[in-house]
Order: sequence, then C-alpha cells, then structure tokens
Amino acid sequence: MCLPPEKASELKQIIHNHLLKMDIHGKIREVLAETVKDDQGSSHQPLSEADFVHALQRRGIIDNVMKDLHLTQETATNIGPQSPPKPAAHYVDQDSTHIKKTNIDLSRRYLYLQVLGGKAFLEHLQESEPLPGQVCSTFTLYLHFRNQRFRSKPVPCACEPDLKEGFLLEIHRDGFGDGSKMVDATTMLSMCDPVHMVLIKTDTSSETTLVSSYFLDWRTVLSLPSCKTCFAVELMGVGSESKIPAGVLTVSLELFPPLPETLNTDIISTQQSLERQRTAEKERLFLVYAKQWWREFLEIRSSHQSKLVKIFAQDENGVNRPVCSYVRVLRAGRLLESPRQAARFISLLAHERAPVVGGGGKQEQWCTLMAFLCRGKGDCEDHAILLCSLLLGFGLDAYVCVGTKAKGGPHAWVLTRGTDGSITFWESLTAHRYLHQPIDPDAPPLALQPKPSSPYQTVGCVFNHQTFLANCQPSDAVELCVFDLQNQSHWKAMSEEALKSVCAPGSTTSLPPVPPLCAPSLDPAVVSNHLELEMRLLVLEHRKDLDLATVWDDHLSYLLSSALSAYEMERSTGVSYGNEEFQDAVRRAVPDGHTFKGFPIHFLHRNARRAFATCLRSPFCEEIVCCRGDHVRLAVRVRVFVYPENACAVWMMFACKYRSVL
Repeated sequence: MCLPPEKASELKQIIHNHLLKMDIHGKIREVLAETVKDDQGSSHQPLSEADFVHALQRRGIIDNVMKDLHLTQETATNIGPQSPPKPAAHYVDQDSTHIKKTNIDLSRRYLYLQVLGGKAFLEHLQESEPLPGQVCSTFTLYLHFRNQRFRSKPVPCACEPDLKEGFLLEIHRDGFGDGSKMVDATTMLSMCDPVHMVLIKTDTSSETTLVSSYFLDWRTVLSLPSCKTCFAVELMGVGSESKIPAGVLTVSLELFPPLPETLNTDIISTQQSLERQRTAEKERLFLVYAKQWWREFLEIRSSHQSKLVKIFAQDENGVNRPVCSYVRVLRAGRLLESPRQAARFISLLAHERAPVVGGGGKQEQWCTLMAFLCRGKGDCEDHAILLCSLLLGFGLDAYVCVGTKAKGGPHAWVLTRGTDGSITFWESLTAHRYLHQPIDPDAPPLALQPKPSSPYQTVGCVFNHQTFLANCQPSDAVELCVFDLQNQSHWKAMSEEALKSVCAPGSTTSLPPVPPLCAPSLDPAVVSNHLELEMRLLVLEHRKDLDLATVWDDHLSYLLSSALSAYEMERSTGVSYGNEEFQDAVRRAVPDGHTFKGFPIHFLHRNARRAFATCLRSPFCEEIVCCRGDHVRLAVRVRVFVYPENACAVWMMFACKYRSVL
C-alpha cells in the first residue's frame, strides 16, 4: 500500500510516540544485556540481528507492542442512503449497536467531528439516572454534511447527557471527475456547506420531539497549526423557543490529514463576512421586490388581502425564508420506484402540528427537510413540500398549493399538471389523488357540471423551486379555479430571476443543504415476526382474563399474508389484485359448517399494546378476539412494510373460524 508523504510521516510519529510511552528502549536494553550474558555466555560469538529478534519474541515484547498498538478508531456512525465508494469510517444500523468498519480512502480529506458530551440541558435537571434495563427517554444526534448523513447512539436524557460520539465526514470536491482528488485549503475555504446538527428526543412511548437544529461552520479548523480545535456549541430551542438555549454540546474538530500550510485567521473571518454580506444584500433586494409585487397584487382586487398568498415562512429556528427555497428537486435513487410509491412513503410519516404552549391557534413552523426526516413527523406543509420535491425528481410538473380544506382550516397539498392539461391533486397526508375538473360558472343552468371530488375549498397560491404564482381569479374557490398557470389574468407570477437569486441551490449561504433519503435499516421479516408474537401474547392474555381457551391455526394465519400484501400494494400503486386467490384459499381452509371472520387494520407505528388497544375499540375485532363457540380456531398475521427513513406501514389481520351451531 502506497501512502502519501504526509500520511507516512504522521503514521511514523504515532508509532514513535506509542513506543516511547511503553518505554520500549529500556526493555530492549534489558533484553540486550540478558541475551549477551545468558544466551551467548563466554563464547564471545557476534550477536546477530536474528538472535536479538528471537530473544524479543521469546519474552513476548513484540506481541505486547502489536496488541497495544491500534491504528483504527471506533469513530463515526453513518446511515447514508447507499454506500458511496469510501465515504466514512463506520456506520450503525437503527436497531443495532454493532459497529461495522469500512476502508478509508487515504487520497481524500476528512473532518473528524467528535461530540465530547452535553451539559446545561436544564429541562432534564430533575430527572434521576435510569436504572439498568429501565426504559427511559433518550437523546439522538443526527448530522448531515455534503450528502452524508450520520446518527449517534441514543443516550438517556439528562441535564448532562452522555453524548460521546465520533463522526468522520468526507470533504470531497464538487467538480466532475474531481471527487477523488485531495482538497486543498483554498477549496475548503470556499465550501460554505455547514454541518447540520439535529437533536431529537424520543420518549418512552417512541414519540419524537425536535429539541434543536443547529448549523455549524467548521472552517475555523483551517487556521489552526494542528488543524484541531475544541469548543462549546450552544443549541437553541425550536419554534417559539428558538431564542431560548436548549443545552450545550462540547465539540472537537480535527482535519485529517492535516494541512501542510494553514490559512490565516483573518482570511477565514473575511470570507465568512463576505458571504454574510452577499446573502444579506440578496435577501434585502428580494424583500424590496416582494413588497412591490404584493402592492401590485392588492391593486388588482381589494379582496386579495384575505387570500392565502404565502411568500415567506418561518423554519424551526424562527428564520423567515421564501417558500420556494423549501422545495428542491429530490431524487430517491433506488429507494422509491414511482411517484405513487413516493406519495405512499410520505403518507406514512405522521402528521403533527407544531406544539404550542397555551392557546392562540396554530403555531407556524415549516421544518427544514433534515429536521422533518429525523423527527419522522411534521405538519401538512412539511409533507407537501417533500412530496412536491420527490415528484419533481420523478420528472413531473409539480407545485405546492396553499389554501383551505372543506372545514376552512389552512392546508397545503400538491398539484401536478399533465402534458394534456389535466390537473391532479395529491393529498400528501393520505396519498389520495383527485382529478380536478373545474365548474364553468357561465354555463347554462341545466348544463351538466362536474361534481367536486377533492376536499379542498380555496387556493391562494401555488409554488415550486423556481415558480411562485398567486391566484388572481375572481373567486379562489378550488371548484371554480382554472389552473392554466401561464394565463397572467388568472395567476400573477413572481419574477423567476428574483426567486433564483435567493432560492436556487448555492445562491445564498443561509439556505440549508438538502439531505439524501436513507435506505431502511429494519428487516421487514424480523420486525413482522416480533410484532406478531407480541400480538399473540396479548390475545392470549385477553382471552385468559375472560376464561377462554386459545387454539391457534398457523395455516390460517399464513393464508392471511396474501391479503395484507394486496392491501399495501393497493395503497402504494392504486391497483388491487389477488382477492380471488385469497378468497379461494380461505374457502379451502374453512371446513363445511364453519364460519370465518376476518378484521384487517393499518397502523403507522410498531407499538403492540397501543395497536391492540385500538383494535379492541372496534366491535368487529372484539367479536373475533373474544369469539366463543364450538371448535374455535384463531389466527393473527402481521406484515410490516418498510420504506426509506424506516417509515413503516404496519398491517394486522385478526381472524377466527368456528363451527356454526343453531
């Protein structure tokens, strides 16, 4: 293996320091003296190098040196979507703490980020240390840097959480064909991509909460002689608490291999200052343009004041950003096969509005994509933005719509335009699709009009990554709207150049980088079997409390799999299949004179007790679980379908067969 000169010298220095620490010279002198005295005796024969090495081996000194000298470190946990050529040192599966190793490319440069512990998480000041084996709330730290994603092991929540992890971040060039070249100091100085750190709290019922979202500028390490630094990072809260500290993490940064010549501190601070000034100027000019555009929009009709035209939105850190900057063209690689499967995946991410302390209505919070994915749930805007981004990646002409639903509440969904002019609405929370056919208000009274198929009431604006259009039609009712977006009398557009100046990737340093989707780490068969065993135990306990015996029919349980697979396929593709085969198999498995009952149900979580309690609230399921009769046989089947980001569609089916007695 050929090492670069700086790497070879560093390796020599590591070995030299280790040998000094072991006092190897003293041991060699002792062995030399003993060998000369004992082994050679008085024969005065010359002592060869082979004799001396043999003596060192006999006394176990060489073995001790090699055993103590570890040239690898247990460093980072990487959950990237697919394995790049040689990105990071280690990665960890979601439900495993087994560290897997991979090679480090010595021709590339890395940033070794260590988290050395946390302190001042005052919200957990009163929490006592958990007992061994006790289920407790945990903190998990997620990182994203230049298309690489990492996750720490979960640690118990505490005022001073034991967050101690190392992450090896690869610093690669962006140019075509330059990815394998070692980046120099000047190139790294121009990289304004921050390390996005997201801290998530998971409670004892597996509910997640976004604690903090922080962007770390790592380039200060370029000016230090050792290319190593250690400092405290103050994490702020999110939403209404974005100005309140959530806690402090001690972070160490080290560049590997070190730079032969470091940069001056003034050069780095000047570069950062110039980036901030350029960003501030672009944002100021866009704000001036947006105000002028809004005045023109209000002059068209005075009623436009009440329309839901959303130009800016606050992220989790309370930063106002143009809504177009939240949408990106996002490709899922091999993780998602079609637009409908993408819609199914997003519908599996739970819907939860931003938490509000006290009353006062809805708290506005449009999360960055990284925070949304790490948390695994979000509001309708988060779902719609991710769906629009993925549909754009699949080559569709997609837009996010902002308006209201039938009950009048604010809502966001996605619109796609076909090449034939057809308009399709996509509900990101359910993956339902609706074909839009507008009503003609000028049609004769007796003319047939299409019935509204969607649950949407009004639409104020539509946007994607490079277009923003406000609805300036006489009525903003969805059923009357015509979505000919090029018609300026129906839709008022913002300047694409103005939007590009603040929303295009790389246009400003304030735009958060977009992370890739992660491949699932859960094994569907393993989690399905585990959850099915839990459900069987719960049914057994429930029937035992009712003084009922439980006899399982394993063959019938197996037959239920095809039905569950068909249900998920229908949700994912919109096409139903396999019902005839399932019905035929059940008829063969149920003898003459017996009755069969089945109850399928769908969940977004894998909590067995919570799911069973929900099932028992249905009279149909309770009738099956508590079935009494002659020759009663019970069956239960669980199928867990795993999607990117470990989003799970959990299908369960309870069934029974018994002899009918008149």
